[in-house]
Amino acid sequence: MAGDISFQFAICYLPVSTNDPITTLEALLSNKYPAVQRVTELKPGTERICLTSLLITNVQTAYRPPTIESLKYFGRGLGQEQALVLQNSQQALIINFGYSKHHAWDGMRSALELTCALARQTGGILWDEATREAFVPEAWETHRLAIWDTDVPDISNHTVMHAYRKEEAGFVRAITLGMAKFGLPDIVIEDFSWSKNRSIGHLINLFGQAIAEGASITKPGEFDLDIRAIRNHRVRDPQISSLRSNATAKALLSLRKGRWEEGDPQNRLVEITFDRYVHGDLHARQEALLSAMFGWEDRVKGVNHHDEQLRAVSEEARQKLPALREHFNATMKPGEYIMVKVPFPVPSGGNEYMWVEVSSWNGDEIDGLLRNEPVNIPTLHGGQRIKVSEAKVFDFLHSLPDGTQEGNETGKLIEAQGQ
Repeated sequence: MAGDISFQFAICYLPVSTNDPITTLEALLSNKYPAVQRVTELKPGTERICLTSLLITNVQTAYRPPTIESLKYFGRGLGQEQALVLQNSQQALIINFGYSKHHAWDGMRSALELTCALARQTGGILWDEATREAFVPEAWETHRLAIWDTDVPDISNHTVMHAYRKEEAGFVRAITLGMAKFGLPDIVIEDFSWSKNRSIGHLINLFGQAIAEGASITKPGEFDLDIRAIRNHRVRDPQISSLRSNATAKALLSLRKGRWEEGDPQNRLVEITFDRYVHGDLHARQEALLSAMFGWEDRVKGVNHHDEQLRAVSEEARQKLPALREHFNATMKPGEYIMVKVPFPVPSGGNEYMWVEVSSWNGDEIDGLLRNEPVNIPTLHGGQRIKVSEAKVFDFLHSLPDGTQEGNETGKLIEAQGQ
């Protein structure tokens, strides 16, 4: 945690305030928040909770409101009409907070309560500059204050995570925004697949919570993350209850300075890597860490023969592959991924059918990650990057951003037949 913490909130009006923002702020500071001092300039080393304020009346040129498109994803509680009116805002009150790390928690709570009260009394929409989110006061209260019932809050309620596919690599990058509000570095993980997005998100949030609660790094570049050591019950308990029976609840993290990219927060970055796990390739190391921490389950079904019905269902799936390939290369959305089921020859004879998550698909060649742990093929392992032929694909599974899935009709048939 940095010695000094500073961040910016704003209140945007629809299109102007219902009460004078500066007068209202002065009254709140005098009557309800005497521990917060209004100053003309934030200076390092101050032991007080301080703020500066600036009322902007040329919002359209000096402090453009968030766009309608961004509010679809980062507007909290705003209705369509409010979002439209916000586009023509004429006033915004900018508030910069600053204090030492000794006020990391009471300073943030005071900042949240003060700005919420101010927005209510002046008829504004709250803006968090660090996370790039807009809130109606009720959502701000519900999401950030109402469930803060421990010394250190659930940090994920005060941050956001951006995840996006890097086209040149075909894999995903995830990064937090908002950790600077607590004097902490933002956290990044590079080059994972969309199917691991949920687990990677949990890993980032758990690490962020651990360092917010004061967990120290005793050996440079290494951190042993233990879910059971998280003090905040709202973070710890749901994770513990969701673990599979073979989970360790622990992860051996490697840490290094993160590489900044356009759009990242103006903050220190720490990258979580997977170098303390034994496999030589990155995605297998990711698989090893996540499987150990959260547990895993891989069901194996033995099928003695492919009857006519199964072959027909497989052929029907294969007829959809050209359109699926075109969709993959043109219109895939964040969080969407495709897996193909492919036979792999077993040394002793026969085939082992396993899923491969597609990372690139060019003509007949599919490049992807093996998503099963082989039972009878010692030269392969889960998470391994491999190439397969579209001509050999037996079935597909298309997972959509909302969590629904299409495909895997052969698997459904095998289950129904009881094979």
